[in-house]
Formats: sequence, structure tokens, C-alpha cells
Amino acid sequence: MTLTDRQQREVDYHRQFASEHRDWAKVPVEPEVVTSPQRRWWNAYWYTYTLLQRQRLGGKRALVPGCGFGEDAVRLTMLGAEVHASDLSEDVLEITRQRCRHFGYRNVHLAVSPLESLPYPDAHFDLVLLIDILHHVDIERAIVELVRVLRPGGVIVGDELYTHSALERVRRSSLVERVVYPRMVRRLYGVERPYITDDERKIDERQFAIVRRRLRNPRITYFNAFIGRVVRDRVVLAAKLDRAITRATGNAAAYLAGRVVFEGEIVK
Repeated sequence: MTLTDRQQREVDYHRQFASEHRDWAKVPVEPEVVTSPQRRWWNAYWYTYTLLQRQRLGGKRALVPGCGFGEDAVRLTMLGAEVHASDLSEDVLEITRQRCRHFGYRNVHLAVSPLESLPYPDAHFDLVLLIDILHHVDIERAIVELVRVLRPGGVIVGDELYTHSALERVRRSSLVERVVYPRMVRRLYGVERPYITDDERKIDERQFAIVRRRLRNPRITYFNAFIGRVVRDRVVLAAKLDRAITRATGNAAAYLAGRVVFEGEIVK
């Protein structure tokens, strides 16, 4: 592969990340988000899997780009799909391979690849699942590839970090950058530096519009007005209140939210 400078930085970062997390090869994938009849409607990730359950994936072929250590790839097999999962980092994928062998996870096929240049034939997949990957890639090029590899009528389901550009300007202001943000990181994550590469930026409304334009009648739901910003998502009462706020604010949620969940049939 010929990598861009950004992609090479991602590879270098995740080489170190993988070396520090080799024990994940011996950690089983928790199935609860797939199997539990009690749905956490206030949680973006759980809501994403509620959408996936409705897709009736038995016998279908699904793609998980930027698969990391393989949690979502394995969970889609639990829903009956034949899963192909790709990642830019060979080091990360090696841990995923070991994990699948160790626990006998089948129907997961792995490939080293950037999302902008996928090694799959045209019209190959019924569904693509995007989990926190778009802020790592060139979205214009990535969406062209996704349209190419999805069959007519294929579906994209996504759960992505998001912030409106107006709110991001506040986030990048001098006071927030130097004083408020470091304190929030320590409070929320308990570390000085969270798992964030130097190139990462949440997608904004303009970048999301690139994806949205390629979806027919998309279902779009916003989450996390303050969860993940000032309160941890494990605080259930706060998370329920947060979800109630994003529901009640209607279109204004696009200005407040820190996450967007979306689903739609691809437009060829």
C-alpha cells in the first residue's frame, strides 16, 4: 500500500498501541449488546445495535472498516452475517486474528486496508457498519469506496463522533484548549491523554452531509449533548436525561450533540 502522511501516522500510532494491548487477544467479546432483550435506548452504541438487529443480517455479507480488535466484526457474526473486517494497522489486526483463533470466532475475514481503497469487488456487501472511523479518514474518498462495494439497495449503519462546527470553535478556543479541556480529560478518563491520535477531529455537519447525501431517506439520531463532555456515559440517569434533551430539541440537536447515529440505503 502507498499511504498518505496521515495514514502513516495512524499506522505508527497503532503499532505502539497494539504493543501495549496484546492481552486483548485473550479477552472475549462481550455479547450483551446483541443478545440482551433489555435495550439501553439512551446509549448511542446500543441504539446502533438495535438498528442492526432490525436489518435481519442472517446470510448477508457485511463490512466493518476500521475494525480495531474486532468487537463489532464478531458481534455481527452473532447476528448471522458473514463479516469482512479491515483495518489500516497490521499490528492491530494480528491481535484480532489471535483473538478469533483463541475463542473460535468464525465467519470473520480480515484484511489490511485503508477505507479509502478497499480490496473488495464492486457490489459485494449488503451492509457496512461504521463505528468511530470517519474521523480517521478522507470522508469524500471513503464514501466513494463504500458506494462502490455496496450492492444496489445496500445499507450503511453508523455511530460516529460528531460536533457542530460552531461548537467546535468554542472547543478550540484558547481558554477551553488550555484550561477546561485538560481538566475534563482527567475527570472523564482519569488520564492526561486519552486514546486520541494527533490527526483526530470529530466530524462536523459539513462532513456528515457528504455521507448523508449518499443515503436514501436516512434515519438520523443525535446523542450526547453533555455525556462524554462533562459527565461519563456510565452515569445512567444523566445519560437518560441527555437523551431526553436531544430528543426534545429536535433539529437543534445537530448543534448540541457529540454523537450521531445514522442508517440508510445507499444511493448509487
